Amino acid sequence: MSSRTFGGSRDDLEAASSSSPYPDNHEDETSSGPFDITSTKNASFARLRRWRQAALVLNASRRFRYTLDLKREEEKKQLISKIKAHAQAIRAAYLFKLAGERVNGTTTILPPTPHGDFAIGPEQLASMTRDHNLSALEHYGGLNGLSGMLKTNLDRGINGDDADLMNRRNVFGSNTYPRKKGRSFWRFVWEACQDLTLIILMVAAVASLALGMKTEGPKEGWYDGGSIAIAVILVIVVTAISDYKQSLQFKNLDEEKRNIHLEVVRGGKRVEISIYDIVVGDIVPLNIGDQVPADGVLISGHSLAMDESSMTGESKIVNKNSKEPFLMSGCKVADGSGTMLVTSVGINTEWGLLMASISEDNGEETPLQVRLNGVATFIGIVGLTVAFVVLVVLLVRYFTGHEKNADGTAQFIAGQTKVGKAIDGVIKIITIAVVIVVVAVPEGLPLAVTLTLAYSMRKMMADKALVRRLSACETMGSATTICSDKTGTLTLNQMTVVEAYVGGEKIDPPDSSSQLSPTLTSLLSEGIVQNSNGSVFTPEGGGDVEVSGSPTEKAILNWGIKLGMKFDAVRSGSSIIHVFPFNSEKKRSGVAIRLPDSKVHIHWKGAAEMVLAACTQYLDANDNFIAIDEDKGAFFKKAIEDMAASRLRCMAIAYRLYESERVPTDEEELTQWALPEDDLVLLAIVGLKDPCRPGVKDSVRLCQNAGVKVLMVTGDNLITAKATALECGILNLDVDVDAPNLIMEGKEFRGLTDVRREEVAEKIFVMGRSSPNDKLLLVQALRKRGHVVAVTGDGTNDAPALHEADIGLSMGISGTEVAKESSDIIILDDNFSSVVKVVRWGRSVYANIQKFIQFQLTVNVAAITINVVAAVSTGDVPLTAVQLLWVNLIMDTLGALALATEPPTDHLMVRTPVGRREPLITNIMWRNLLIQAMYQVTVLLVLNFRGESLLLHLEHDYANKAREVKNEVKKTLIFNSFVLCQIFNEFNARKPEEQNIFEGFTRNYLFMGIVSITVLLQVIMVEFLGNFASTVKLSWKLWLVSIAIGFISWPLAFIGKFIPVPQTPFGKHFKRIFPRRRSPRRSEGGAHEEGAHEEEIREEEEIREDSQQ
Repeated sequence: MSSRTFGGSRDDLEAASSSSPYPDNHEDETSSGPFDITSTKNASFARLRRWRQAALVLNASRRFRYTLDLKREEEKKQLISKIKAHAQAIRAAYLFKLAGERVNGTTTILPPTPHGDFAIGPEQLASMTRDHNLSALEHYGGLNGLSGMLKTNLDRGINGDDADLMNRRNVFGSNTYPRKKGRSFWRFVWEACQDLTLIILMVAAVASLALGMKTEGPKEGWYDGGSIAIAVILVIVVTAISDYKQSLQFKNLDEEKRNIHLEVVRGGKRVEISIYDIVVGDIVPLNIGDQVPADGVLISGHSLAMDESSMTGESKIVNKNSKEPFLMSGCKVADGSGTMLVTSVGINTEWGLLMASISEDNGEETPLQVRLNGVATFIGIVGLTVAFVVLVVLLVRYFTGHEKNADGTAQFIAGQTKVGKAIDGVIKIITIAVVIVVVAVPEGLPLAVTLTLAYSMRKMMADKALVRRLSACETMGSATTICSDKTGTLTLNQMTVVEAYVGGEKIDPPDSSSQLSPTLTSLLSEGIVQNSNGSVFTPEGGGDVEVSGSPTEKAILNWGIKLGMKFDAVRSGSSIIHVFPFNSEKKRSGVAIRLPDSKVHIHWKGAAEMVLAACTQYLDANDNFIAIDEDKGAFFKKAIEDMAASRLRCMAIAYRLYESERVPTDEEELTQWALPEDDLVLLAIVGLKDPCRPGVKDSVRLCQNAGVKVLMVTGDNLITAKATALECGILNLDVDVDAPNLIMEGKEFRGLTDVRREEVAEKIFVMGRSSPNDKLLLVQALRKRGHVVAVTGDGTNDAPALHEADIGLSMGISGTEVAKESSDIIILDDNFSSVVKVVRWGRSVYANIQKFIQFQLTVNVAAITINVVAAVSTGDVPLTAVQLLWVNLIMDTLGALALATEPPTDHLMVRTPVGRREPLITNIMWRNLLIQAMYQVTVLLVLNFRGESLLLHLEHDYANKAREVKNEVKKTLIFNSFVLCQIFNEFNARKPEEQNIFEGFTRNYLFMGIVSITVLLQVIMVEFLGNFASTVKLSWKLWLVSIAIGFISWPLAFIGKFIPVPQTPFGKHFKRIFPRRRSPRRSEGGAHEEGAHEEEIREEEEIREDSQQ
């Protein structure tokens, strides 16, 4: 799927790049087996190439379709670097030419050329931004002149009605670019044809068809070859349809993944739109972590710094100001904030040209896919060995005259049998051997992972979770710890000010302006408006005001409005000199403003206890500056503690006067200026209520019952954090919440030694006043202890923790683009309940694959055993080539569809997480499949060798039939019984551990439909397609016998589930008998050696524990 939008990420462009800013967690690449990859998240190209080379594959183009195309990925990286280098060279040449023109005084800029209704065209705009041509911008009249040409207002934006938007798209283009077409259905047909065994079968079918028509005539001679050809075509078509539908699902999910939503200013109002809907002339607010949606020019910015590495390849952060105002699409805001005027969109941007030049490869293997390739390879080798034995035995029997015709004569007599007939006999033997390979090599097993992931991803979208990386979907099923944010995830993120201390006293109600002096109200309004990224829109015709911004900003702005604050008047009443954006380390934001009388005020807003610590005075209700003595300090601290205990988020607002002459005048110095944060005057302390999400307590309990620990990591103080954890059920009242290490501040955790940090990480439930770096340290400590960690994050600084975690979960509403790109799954509604649903789906993926493995291995073992025993003992196989191809279709494609799309059940959430190194085939699965396989093999071999005596009792006229007819009836009965056994066993596979195999059956319409279609087709094959399927019509008695044989598998499975199985996986016994020797390390660092040693110790401990059990 090569379609791509402007929501593309640098991670996507430079997949598996070694220049990642985060340390990779590569596994031991030399000591472990090629299929032993527990995490593909940061696996190296060499590691990925190694397992592909080790896999036994019949159809590489199909098997590896949804894995990363390593060759194309390397070519793509080279192409990207060439395009970047080319763009840099052009720009350097332009700057060199411009410098020469300036020296010679010959700088010439062409006047703007009108285009449509606008005074400038897209080519000139694209040239100006691409070349960073400041002279051209000045020539066009600067920002005001350019905005006039584009018919936009720098404060209020464009009009934004449909006619205006359509006109702008017609003149300047839309924010999309030419997309490469996805694979057509016929491409999938072609790929399905490339299966080696199917090619051999088609050649055999053609040869058999030619020989049959020559020896027996066209009327009778086409049956053998024609039926095989038709069966192969049927397999190809069904496979292609299944694969094509999967590709469409991935394509739709990919479209959704690229569709970024952002805010623009239109008609003076902030509106949220899709990135595709951006037009030239739009005014776009930019904040830390945002992606620049199109090329443009900076209107105003405060400490704005850009990460342009996605375009230039250089990791250096670039500061943007009036001297460097040009912004490139696809780059990220590393720091600060600002607003931009969009000048070029779509193919007219450098990002658009880059995206249109590369083809998208969404391939990505998952650990389960890799492990299943290992299972398929092992089974395939066994199958190939068996097929070779059958081939040799049948050829020896044929050429030694042991193969008999229906009349008892030898099929081959040396010197007498014609060459054509001998070749036909050999072709039939080769065909049987090849079909055994088709059935024996479970080619569909690794593809079943893709099928169940595609289904799960589509369903997870409905559950408000967008999967960015396939592997995360299944890894989530193994999660043992979830580190969750508080605000917006466990709570609603709908904040309101419910308590306020202003003028040194509590005001009640909190929005009572009558208790405030005009000076205090003015200073408060000034601090709220200017020290905010939010905005207030007042409709011209009257009506309710609309407040936009983060939930915290909106809550404080609404409180200010209730106090009588006039947003537009306050904002225009002073000018901003410098901004200190909110910092997760310092937990506050600041702004320096200049008043009309040239006075400078510095306003701070942030975590109450931190801002209070920087205050030396407070402003009382009579506008007096009163020193904060010990008693007043204790009063404020008690107020903060009381509010925090009531689960309120406490914020303080403070300011100070500053000498105007000490403010830097140079733009460079101003950018580096650190705002003074001492000697502050406290204006207000407010308590913001953010209710817990409904049902969050039940969701937390569900996780805990499923063996998943929920850990809360928040920037709030410990008292608020503790109260929230109790309300959400993370902490239990029955437990001593004051016990050591249950609740800890980030600063304290940060100061521990590595060993002590790991010990505490095991016990901790709540971390308060944490920074993003504390979250990263927590994730690292938990992972070192063997935990599979999922972590939520929304800020740019959360990116390292999201990247480091086994599963990074970013927030769809409050999350920045940087956080989303570092994550594996985006929680679209920011709700913890959605995180729990992802755990359910992750476990469902693993469970469904196990169901399919159990079902497929039962078919494999039974089909191979029956044919081998029969071939070796009698030289005849009861299941023909066409019949085995039909069984393969039931097993591979239809079986995968039926079992890999089972919805998750509550049973999944009452068992412990699946360990990443636990065997795919559990002891329970071995028990189930061996019982069924042994039953099927026994019954069908009895039918094969003693079937005639049964038929004599059931069919009165059977004794009078010709020997050839008797044999055909017996073989048809075996084939029919075998297929019905698989259909009945498909129900058993739905519930490997539960007695009630029918629970939820009626809700799975796809399963019901596939079983019904399989039964119907089986009836048609037996009763109406005798020549095609080598079958004869069966009487109703023999149909009842077939159904009874299949039905017995149900009570057999029910009884079998009472047979206990050992706790120790069978694979561990082999480890003790054949301990794996580790090869010498070839890596440079000692850390990997240490990791390998730890892994070895862990494996030894596991074996010791198992033996004790």
